[in-house]
Amino acid sequence: MQASLSRELPQEDWHLLEVPTVVTHFETSPVTGLSEAGAIASLARHGHNVLPEAKPRAWLEILLAQFITLPVALLTAAAGLSLFTDGLLDAVVIMGVVGINAVIGYVTESQSEKIIHALKAREEPETSVVRAGKSQKIATAAVVPGDLLVLKVGSFVAADARVADSQGLTLNEAALTGESRPVEKTPQPLNTPQSNAELPLAERRNMVYKGTLVTGGQGSAIALATGPNTELGKIQQMVDSATAADTPLQSQLNRLGGQLVLLSCGVCALVFGMGALRGYGLLPMLKVSISLAVAAVPEGLPAIATTTLALGIQEMRRRKIFIRTLAAVESLGAIETICLDKTGTITENKMAVSDVETEDGEESLRKLMQVAVLCSEAQLELETSGAPAVTGSATETALIEKATALGIDAVDLRLQYPRLASYLRTAAHPVMTTVHQVPRPSAETVTDAGVATLTAVKGSPKAVLARCDRIQQGNQQILLSDADRQRITSLNQQLASNALRVLGFAYKQDITQPEETAEPSFENHLVWLGLVGLSDPIREGVPDFITAFQQAGIKTVMITGDQSPTARAIAQTLNMNAHTDIKVMDATELNSMSSKARQAQLDRVDVFSRVSPTNKLDIVQTLQSAGRIVAMTGDGINDTPALKTANVGIAMGSGTHNGVHEVADVVIADNNLKTLVDALSRGRTTYLNIRKSVHFLLSTNLSEIIVMALITTVAVGSPLTVMQLLWLNLVTDIFPGLALAMEPPEADVLSQPPRDPHEQIIKTSDLGRIALEAMVISLSALSAYSYGLWRYGPSLQAGTILFMGLTIGQVLHVLSCRSEHKRLWSRPQLPANGYLMGAIVLTLSLQLLPMIIPGLMKLLTLVPLAMADWLVVAVFALLPLLINESSKPFCVGSNK
Repeated sequence: MQASLSRELPQEDWHLLEVPTVVTHFETSPVTGLSEAGAIASLARHGHNVLPEAKPRAWLEILLAQFITLPVALLTAAAGLSLFTDGLLDAVVIMGVVGINAVIGYVTESQSEKIIHALKAREEPETSVVRAGKSQKIATAAVVPGDLLVLKVGSFVAADARVADSQGLTLNEAALTGESRPVEKTPQPLNTPQSNAELPLAERRNMVYKGTLVTGGQGSAIALATGPNTELGKIQQMVDSATAADTPLQSQLNRLGGQLVLLSCGVCALVFGMGALRGYGLLPMLKVSISLAVAAVPEGLPAIATTTLALGIQEMRRRKIFIRTLAAVESLGAIETICLDKTGTITENKMAVSDVETEDGEESLRKLMQVAVLCSEAQLELETSGAPAVTGSATETALIEKATALGIDAVDLRLQYPRLASYLRTAAHPVMTTVHQVPRPSAETVTDAGVATLTAVKGSPKAVLARCDRIQQGNQQILLSDADRQRITSLNQQLASNALRVLGFAYKQDITQPEETAEPSFENHLVWLGLVGLSDPIREGVPDFITAFQQAGIKTVMITGDQSPTARAIAQTLNMNAHTDIKVMDATELNSMSSKARQAQLDRVDVFSRVSPTNKLDIVQTLQSAGRIVAMTGDGINDTPALKTANVGIAMGSGTHNGVHEVADVVIADNNLKTLVDALSRGRTTYLNIRKSVHFLLSTNLSEIIVMALITTVAVGSPLTVMQLLWLNLVTDIFPGLALAMEPPEADVLSQPPRDPHEQIIKTSDLGRIALEAMVISLSALSAYSYGLWRYGPSLQAGTILFMGLTIGQVLHVLSCRSEHKRLWSRPQLPANGYLMGAIVLTLSLQLLPMIIPGLMKLLTLVPLAMADWLVVAVFALLPLLINESSKPFCVGSNK
């Protein structure tokens, strides 16, 4: 009945069926999975498990986009008016400027597009499945409907699937549902088709979906849909374009550009009206006003943001810092709290057993190490030398290496004690437990009463000890007294205070019914074996890097699975809080707090101890809900949920770490906190460089408006011509603006507090500074113009002096925009920027070309100047730089 029912149900109703029905439909097994032949047939029928990928923008689309802007519309209107008034040459030149701007925009945008799409290219992930009874890792693209997916903490779900087994299995399904809290899964059917056919995805507790993340427990699921047929695939097919969404910074600049267009149009309308009242021709003034509007609006604002971010990414790559998204570069500069996972980030993740404490001698020691070998997720394989090759966590590897050193054959021991069940440590289950079948002696150990089993337990000493009522002494097991418990607790604290990670071990040998292994309820009446202290050396230089973070105004938080005394000892060594006593919060305390209490407390905590993957996620989310910009570092599978949720997820180390690189925004390839400090410095510098470029464009373009408005108002001489404005805009804006994007970090960039992520790229306090600089440049150029009027009258010579003085003054102004608060002659000096020097030389050379090329001189309505005139130009071009630099400490908006 159910098999026929499954054929009638659409794909989205599999949650209504029993697991056996799903198994029958796909001809698979909840234990052994698909056969190899079945997998091949399913792949041929359903295709590869690959999501449809939208194509990047075509070159023609990028090029055409350069012409669909308001500034281009204004220039085109000016060109049309020129044609209407027989100004064919003006029209050709104006459209030539449009073409040049389009080419520059196309080159920078296409390069940025390539970088963005290169960032999307990821290492081919693998997925754990069971096929033909064998657990194996296959390429995610090769997963097919019917595959039995193995789900563990930190793994991504490779396909839409029906849960077949769940042991505390929880997932983060925010990618589909928007709900970031972990969702617990069950293999049970939910209801009947009549009442539950329209159940929302968020409530389908027996289904898992492609792209979601396992945050706790373990389990298995039968794949139902792959590739474009998954819920994630359906969403992706609705995306019409692969164009990268604007980052918040780009959106800010787009809004700023729109505001400037409106402002400049108003000013230009005023200039046009004043010119008309003064008797200038209407059409010439109209063309000048429109050209002035284009010259006044830095149409390259969004391009500068994209290009600067892309160049920042390229520079970081050279330093082994790999950035996945443009938005991550912005966020790097705004990080307020950085959560540092202890193992592998602060420490070397090279665990070694430093101390073992048992009740007596060799017998108890061997028993403890045997339990350590059995109660472990580490994989063992024999090498040709006969020694076991261990693959697993640093802690479990160290334990097996210690057991091997004591003469225990770890591979043979596992063969003798086959595993019947395992229960991983979770937030709700604070110890790891494995159940094993005891080897059969001459007398049978499988009786009518059940199976002879060994239960092996390890974990937090406090949690393990709470489950014990006996203690191992040699070959005997005696009752565990209160004095024993106090002594063990004191010994645990002593080991932990020496910065050792301490684990407790216990076991029980019993007759167990097979169904009893379905739940870890038998974790009681255990026999205490002892304590193991493991050391993990702190990486060289880490205390200095912690200090660097703190000097940068970034709160550092250490997150560890160690118990509180161990965590405190390490934090004191690192000087995690230089101002007050170190505050440590245990995960048990965290779990018992309300959301409101967490927000009130977490921002003051320096160290979180005994933390599970779910706790890490809670910590990050709580800090974010308090308004903090949070970064999370990690290098292991248990870090992935928090890395994905953090504003900036930072994966430490090269190579693939069980999908950790797949969720990270930033990858520090050399696994060095020094490189992370460099990444923060570069992130802040990239944002500051965008501010510098925008500041330069606004101040220089505003100076053109002031010059044109004043000349038109007083009606002395002629304002700058259309050609001169277009040339000025083309020459002075592009190369210096891009060169500022290549500024190296200033020496004190990490001595400043992180920027407010909500502040505008140009703050209100900046406007006064920009206006003052523009006024100084304008008045200085007008002073040179006054000299020209005094010597030559309203003539081409005076106009040439004004044009040269204004243009060269704007070019030199780029030197003043290198720092918001540091003068050119300050000590220590700003770091050298060869790109900027090259841009200045190139721009000045282009500016002098019209004076030596007659045709260009005629086009721009210029005439040769005398040596005295050039001296005046030089003085009044250099004067604004000196005035603006000298005024920095006294200006509104200055940082220092």
